[in-house]
Amino acid sequence: MSEQSPEQKIDIRDDRGRGLLEAYDGDRVAGRIAYFTLAGAPAALVAVHTVVEPEFEGRGIAGALVREFYGIAAREGVPVVPLCPYAAKWALRHPDEAPEAPAELVTAAKEQLRANPQQW
Repeated sequence: MSEQSPEQKIDIRDDRGRGLLEAYDGDRVAGRIAYFTLAGAPAALVAVHTVVEPEFEGRGIAGALVREFYGIAAREGVPVVPLCPYAAKWALRHPDEAPEAPAELVTAAKEQLRANPQQW
């Protein structure tokens, strides 16, 4: 998890079954990344949408979520396909933490999402 001041007690939890990486402030969801796992080989984690609840904006939660999403992928040895515009912009600003996904995985992720839009 990213560095945060003491008043920012954000806990990030991965709910792989629901395809949600969620940031909690106490028992309240402050933000989330909706994602899916790319079917087939090689696998990838595909970020589709990042949102922070209005009352939690401006606290770095979206960035912390994307950083943790890339961290999870790195620990699992799989790439991230950032279809979410926020995650894609974050990746461009942090190339040392966010390796670019191979073009064929980006295409496969877009095709899988187009075929199954309910995935997010």
